[in-house]
Amino acid sequence: MILTEATLREFIDVLSSTSPAPGGGSAAALSGALGASLVAMVCRLTIGKKGYEEHEALIKSSLIKAEQLANSLLDAVQKDTEAFDSVMAAFALPKATDDEKETRRETIQEAFKAAVASPENIAVKCLNILEIAEEIVDKCNSNAISDIAVGALEAWAGLQGALLNIRINLPSIKDTGYVDHKRKWIAEITDEGERLSEEIKKEVSRII
Repeated sequence: MILTEATLREFIDVLSSTSPAPGGGSAAALSGALGASLVAMVCRLTIGKKGYEEHEALIKSSLIKAEQLANSLLDAVQKDTEAFDSVMAAFALPKATDDEKETRRETIQEAFKAAVASPENIAVKCLNILEIAEEIVDKCNSNAISDIAVGALEAWAGLQGALLNIRINLPSIKDTGYVDHKRKWIAEITDEGERLSEEIKKEVSRII
């Protein structure tokens, strides 16, 4: 199934089935795409509105970025499932001979790193959404402030979900330098995402 071509009902049905993919990674990507779409909507509801003229250039630029992120994260819904499928395919490789065992081992390691790269990409894009939301939250149409707040919540949920999908794969990777680097990066992006989320929350609370 091409997930991005499925109806909402079809997607929910396959997500809730016994199939392990799509799973949390695809759901995280979709959450991020929803967040980016809400930010884009708020931008559109601000452009051309009286009282926001001085911020128009920023809002227009933010709209373009938000739409690009929404499209990219929607693509990631499918790509994350494909990354998981590659791990399963690697484990299914033959292991009757020493050469086959070595090839299988290397392929599995490569597949696990690809399975980390996918949610890593999702996490970065979700952080980008939070950055946009934080920059415009006090400059956008105040009548849509709850929408940008929900968009930020969706992006934060997507970021956290993506990071969980990285963390669950790291113990299977034997490259300790790689694993240590990723764990440090996870801590850094978590801190930044939390900071941005709190800033957005404070500003939204002030406005409403």
